[in-house]
Amino acid sequence: MLWDILSVAMEFEFVILLFGLFCVAVLYSSVGHGGASGYLAVLSMTSYGLMESLWLKQHSWILNLVVAGIAFFYYQRNGFHNLKLTIPFIVASIPMAFIGGYISIDDLYYDILLSFVLFWASWKLLSKTKINTKTDVLTFKKAMPWGGAIGFFSGIIGVGGGIFLSPILLLKGWATPKTAAATSALFIWVNSLSGLIGANVSGELMIDWSVLTYFVAVVLVGGLLGSNYGVKIANEKKIKQLLVVVLIIAGLKRIVQIIL
Repeated sequence: MLWDILSVAMEFEFVILLFGLFCVAVLYSSVGHGGASGYLAVLSMTSYGLMESLWLKQHSWILNLVVAGIAFFYYQRNGFHNLKLTIPFIVASIPMAFIGGYISIDDLYYDILLSFVLFWASWKLLSKTKINTKTDVLTFKKAMPWGGAIGFFSGIIGVGGGIFLSPILLLKGWATPKTAAATSALFIWVNSLSGLIGANVSGELMIDWSVLTYFVAVVLVGGLLGSNYGVKIANEKKIKQLLVVVLIIAGLKRIVQIIL
């Protein structure tokens, strides 16, 4: 009897988890993100939160590959991608994300600092009411340090880096919201793959395909819906507002981890 009750409870939790992953994929893909910070938040609130940090990071990276890939496809196909803007960030981030993928960290002060940065970026974006229609020229020299730093810290915490790159592109005036979404999507995809390769090379790849299949199925649908909304329905102002929501969720995720 007790076993039956526990089984039902676990099945219900799994359904709620899948719904949560779906919602994250819809929201994040609308702004060109893969959703890793959201997936980590959802997983941490279930029994999967007891899994090793490497397990959580790697499964989030795979979901990133699916959703960010879809987002990039739609944004690029509709003419929002600027390859010259993306390349310098990717070139700098790949080796650093690879290195960051080796590192496992659980630091209270790190979580507090990251939350502060995300909330600060949200506030700056909200206070910047004017949408850039003309952007500043970005050089390789300017982009390389940013790309390397984002790649490294993204590899450590298990995200693709969009939560850092998008606000930087907008606050620096290097891209419009939709161009930033396209750039972030490809950046996230490459960083996530780099992190997985780093984990594989270190012999610490731990993928559970029995659950990942379900995860991928729901985020695939969510990614398709969110990307279509971001590209075809939402305007530049709405994309920026959605990005603020994403950043706040990512920041709250770190606060929840500190409390729990």
